[in-house]
Amino acid sequence: MVVDIGPLTREEIVAVARDGVPVSLSASAEQEIRASRRVIEALADDVVPHYGVSTGFGALATRHIPVGRRAALQRSLVRSHAAGSGAEVEREVVRALMVLRLSTLATGRTGVRVETARAYAGMLAAGITPVVREFGSLGCSGDLAPLSHCALALMGEGEVRDAGGRLLPAGEALAAAGLAPVELAAKEGLALINGTDGMLGMLVLACHDLRRLLRVADVAAAMSVEALLGTDAVFAADLQRLRPHPGQAESAANLRALLGGSGVMASHRSPECTRVQDAYSLRCAPQVHGAVRDTVTHAEAVAGRELSSAVDNPVVTPDGRVESNGNFHGAPVGYVLDFLAIAVADLASISERRTDRFLDVARSHGLPPFLADDPGVDSGHMIAQYTQAGIVSELKRLAVPASVDSIPSSAMQEDHVSMGWSAGRKLRRAVDGLARVVAIELLTAARALDLRAPLVPAAATGAVRDRLRLEVPGPGPDRYLAPEIEAAVNLVTSGEALAAAESVVGPLR
Repeated sequence: MVVDIGPLTREEIVAVARDGVPVSLSASAEQEIRASRRVIEALADDVVPHYGVSTGFGALATRHIPVGRRAALQRSLVRSHAAGSGAEVEREVVRALMVLRLSTLATGRTGVRVETARAYAGMLAAGITPVVREFGSLGCSGDLAPLSHCALALMGEGEVRDAGGRLLPAGEALAAAGLAPVELAAKEGLALINGTDGMLGMLVLACHDLRRLLRVADVAAAMSVEALLGTDAVFAADLQRLRPHPGQAESAANLRALLGGSGVMASHRSPECTRVQDAYSLRCAPQVHGAVRDTVTHAEAVAGRELSSAVDNPVVTPDGRVESNGNFHGAPVGYVLDFLAIAVADLASISERRTDRFLDVARSHGLPPFLADDPGVDSGHMIAQYTQAGIVSELKRLAVPASVDSIPSSAMQEDHVSMGWSAGRKLRRAVDGLARVVAIELLTAARALDLRAPLVPAAATGAVRDRLRLEVPGPGPDRYLAPEIEAAVNLVTSGEALAAAESVVGPLR
């Protein structure tokens, strides 16, 4: 993949982060990089202080640094800021933040040398992933500590994992890949570490995953509505148009398509059926699922603007000025990361409520207690719902926003920070939890559909149930349940459950 002057697409970021796609710089990007580097080099003998070029950093910005010490200034900056602690951050997150930093370098607004940007691209292309630690970023000035660990590896210091996942000293990994360590010149250390790339990378990956999970959540909801003898009449297009939220319309359209031709639902559409309304968790599925969709759309809009940004401080302007600024503050990204965590928690909550209805004979409309084969001897899916409930409770805690917090740092120079990195870290846990909650609903709804036999489900929901049955047997005496839950999770996260539904009804929205 060629990194040009313009913004990367979300698909390109996912390809580099998850699929290991190598990168290189375009000729036009290299031309812009050279032009801005000439501006930086012209400042070498300027008596006027320029932040990050001839001064210290943060609260030390008033100290003038002589020319002979400026290379040491950049090395010291990176070494001191590579101060992360805790568990290793996932490879895909590190690669995402690296390609996003490279994209900013390619704009020509940071003042690095071409050879430095090429070496950074070379690490990505070689599959060298610096070891970045869980804690260290306050989200202002950007993700300093995570990006510093990456810059440290570029210098041949610190630890990395090679393309095969082996933990190696950075210098050894660079040599094995035919890459030389970079000796940073004036301004380059700052340019490599001063951005929102970590939190933005996590936002892009989360939005990508949520788009799939939202469609799978509609599939699981359709299976639940059907197996709980609910009605699809409330999903009618004319009713949805009375409240014209776009996400709601999309979710309702999915539910109508998925439930089309259901023999189970048709079985209770007779004058003898006295049910007037379904519970909120069934009837209001489009309203909740749709609101989550609209939240993701908003988050994607923020991500799109951030992808079009050149975040650094100071920045080299197109007319050749070198100006300090506050664009590194992570508030815009931190807010939507938190907003998504709230939406994820609520989506998981409504999924768990639908699952719980299957297990209670007072609400399941004729299904055995806990969907057990021999209630009393067998517990059926009783504890699967406990697992869901435990995850949902955790997601509610993760929904507490990180971005409302701020801890002053750098001797009060950086007196208001975004905590956007922390918002991204908890959102990743939340998205994983949501996938597990939806998978348990799908697993439980499929069992209930089997127990409705000889009634026949809709073609789409039946296809999902049949795909699950290739991994998980149907109803019977209690079995070791954890592997069956994991099999359902894998079908959800791999896209195979969604593919089974879409093989019948076509692409869902």
